[in-house]
Amino acid sequence: MEKREFEVSRRNLLKWGLMSGAATLIGGKAWALQDTCGQLSIEDIDNAVTTCGAGMENMPFSPLILSPFADTQANQLPIPKAMKPGWRRPDGTLDPSASDAWTCRYSHDYGSNVQVWPGPDYGHQDAMGHRPNGAGLPYAGTHQLWPGVATGWDGGPSPVWNYPQPIYYHIRLQVAGHKVTTSKVRPIGQIKNGKKVVLGTTGADAYLPESTIYGFNGTFPGPMINAEYGRPVCVRFENDLDLNPNCRDRQDFGAPDWAFLTHLHNGHTAPECDGQPHHMMDNGGGYQPTEWSDNLYLGYPAGGDDREKQSFLWFHDHRMHHTGANVYKGMVGLMPHYDPGVDDGDETHGLRLPGVRTNNPDGTFSVDYDIPLALYDCALDDGVTPHADDHTPLADCGKAHPEWWGRLFFRHYPNYGFVGDIFTVNGKAYPVLHVKRRKYRLRFLDASIARIYELSLMQGNIGPVIGQQGQFNFGTVDRKGNFIRSRGQQCMRLTQIASEGGLLPSPIVRDSFQIWPAKRREFIVDFSKYMDGSSTTAGDVIYLANTMFMPDGRKPMFPGDKGFDGNYCVPMLKIIIDGDAVVDNSRIPTAGGLRAMPDRNDPVMQTPTFTLTRGGPTEESQWVINGLQFDPLFPLHVVKRDTAEEWTIANGGGGWVHPMHMHMEEHQVVSRTNSTNAHPDDTGKEDVVALDPSESVVIYRRFRTFCGKYVAHCHNLAHEDHNMMFGWTIVPE
Repeated sequence: MEKREFEVSRRNLLKWGLMSGAATLIGGKAWALQDTCGQLSIEDIDNAVTTCGAGMENMPFSPLILSPFADTQANQLPIPKAMKPGWRRPDGTLDPSASDAWTCRYSHDYGSNVQVWPGPDYGHQDAMGHRPNGAGLPYAGTHQLWPGVATGWDGGPSPVWNYPQPIYYHIRLQVAGHKVTTSKVRPIGQIKNGKKVVLGTTGADAYLPESTIYGFNGTFPGPMINAEYGRPVCVRFENDLDLNPNCRDRQDFGAPDWAFLTHLHNGHTAPECDGQPHHMMDNGGGYQPTEWSDNLYLGYPAGGDDREKQSFLWFHDHRMHHTGANVYKGMVGLMPHYDPGVDDGDETHGLRLPGVRTNNPDGTFSVDYDIPLALYDCALDDGVTPHADDHTPLADCGKAHPEWWGRLFFRHYPNYGFVGDIFTVNGKAYPVLHVKRRKYRLRFLDASIARIYELSLMQGNIGPVIGQQGQFNFGTVDRKGNFIRSRGQQCMRLTQIASEGGLLPSPIVRDSFQIWPAKRREFIVDFSKYMDGSSTTAGDVIYLANTMFMPDGRKPMFPGDKGFDGNYCVPMLKIIIDGDAVVDNSRIPTAGGLRAMPDRNDPVMQTPTFTLTRGGPTEESQWVINGLQFDPLFPLHVVKRDTAEEWTIANGGGGWVHPMHMHMEEHQVVSRTNSTNAHPDDTGKEDVVALDPSESVVIYRRFRTFCGKYVAHCHNLAHEDHNMMFGWTIVPE
């Protein structure tokens, strides 16, 4: 593989308006890459951003899935299993005791094809090696803290000096294949005369081809790591995206230099392990093929405060200006966090939340009746919709790709954003989950690019709705055999126990709940009885359904909005309650019976305002904060370690909504102004501020344990990728 370097001055980047994608090469290099099948990545800066696609934001009609919710083995909901630790060979084989374990293909400090063990030594944090990070800040490429080491980078006492050595995991970024359904599908024709949508006009019923994904260990969703407070985890993420053993067509989305940057959302994590482009600025803000990063997750709550413990995290790509494409292409993994003795997956003690734990000899553990549900909407190529955006090569601008029919379709759209018309759970469309007659813990993650869901548990008849988002709806059939849409009948309530910041102070009984991009929501659902307490019979069926109509990435249609559709009710997951009751030692917590919120007693040192608006200078910079594009070189805000601030996050208007995410520590909502939507779980901690149209939210947050560079950004990933992000830095007191 040939590597060639050239310098690109910041002055020229600003002149060209190209602070984006592979064009942003901060002291780094452009790589001429060729995979094992001869496919090439981009080779120079001129290919990073084009002028193709301004104002052209067309979405295809995905083919209709003909057998939704089929109760077959192939259509069962995939339930992730706890990942096993240890080093993996390039083919993905786990081989933790091999004599050549932790051999990497490239290390700036040590050479090529050498062993670099995870650890606290200089140059052992990532492939780029030990390097400066700014005056007064810790060096990049080196861990600030390491378990068992008495002092931190600044000579101060380490809060984790008595922690055990980490459990080591190895995740390789791999080119692989994935199908969202095993059902046959039927092509949907295009809109004729602006109205009519017809079936079967572009081909016969067929099975989908595999789409090419870039997956953590080649899967989607990727691995699930069960983490536990007080027990550190170190994950080596290694880039093998230049390897393509099955010669899969990469299509035309994903970071064009095949780079990645993994962020544990929202771990209390040092910036060198946070996976974001204000700290990792080399190579345009990503690790190129052959490179790696050891992300250390200490299992240490912010400030050492048990009330700051979290419960459901996930990790995803954060490659600068290509986050949406890389996440959509498969870079999603799960990391539930457990609290020993309190919420450790064992329902016989502590809070007694649902879960039956099995400990493994390697120090890991698995938990039954505790199920993560990752929501993800997608679109499949219809072969006739033109491909056009500012990341489409000019030579290909406006062309359709019939050879990609039925494969994942993605475009880098800044105006209407990106929403799909097929909804999946754990990577599968319209799957089936069999449950026992007992209580379950369901952990929801919105892993979609932009879509907001309103979810509830319903019963009713379902039928196809051709050409609409979701493809199926509850409804009835009239005398002429026509399907008439209607809402299903709510049949159960859910007891919310956690939001993305961890356990709530008190449970909340919900008929339905909203979940925005990157947010998590956790519930106890009692499948032993209905809401009214009557017994069920074997084989009863309920559906997890979405009632939030969102026609594009701008905003959902709330009740009272023009375009609101009261009959929109899309089933996403079929749940079959099987057999007799089983042993259930779990309990539903009572009021005040979960986790108290941290105090807000620290004095507020600064009260900055960050306003999110549309109106950047170029198509690539449509979305800005305080009128500024994201600048990876300079922070918009600087804070002192071990202080507290109140940040105002303001939606600048225009009818959009914004899920605004702050890295490093959770916050608490202090107040909302101009809210048009209910946010009942503001009682807990959060890491994403849900901004309604023209709303302002004041949040309280602290900055503890680490120093260095972080980011905050909109988690509508079309917004983030078009510069709605800012850097901020924590400096020593």
